[in-house]
Amino acid sequence: VQLVESGGGLVQPGGSLRLSCLASGFMFSYYVMGWFRQAPGKEREFVAAINYDGGRTYYADSVKGRFTISRDNAKNTLYLQMTSLKPEDTAVYYCAADAQPPDPSQILMSTSWDYDYWGQGTQVTVSS
Repeated sequence: VQLVESGGGLVQPGGSLRLSCLASGFMFSYYVMGWFRQAPGKEREFVAAINYDGGRTYYADSVKGRFTISRDNAKNTLYLQMTSLKPEDTAVYYCAADAQPPDPSQILMSTSWDYDYWGQGTQVTVSS
């Protein structure tokens, strides 16, 4: 199983970035997928989650209206479009996979211990 994040970097406040997470080694289209982040000296926190077919999403209040999670199951890829970035968005961003049956009963979890697979992370720095 592999989750490989990309797309991080340095961006000015108010700018945008799109993160990608390429999955392999498991049935990506079955899984709930999520994004988490961890800033220096802080605990890992939930950012967003999406169900198996992309029909439902869930966001942390801190990013609602600014970030959009999406997925392309044909490409085994998860995305996080980030706009109106703020310095407090600076963190390492991780994608994660949560194994649940691929049906409408899927629950979009915001707790890291519910996720089974994790990527290595990509750094996002928001600074002028």
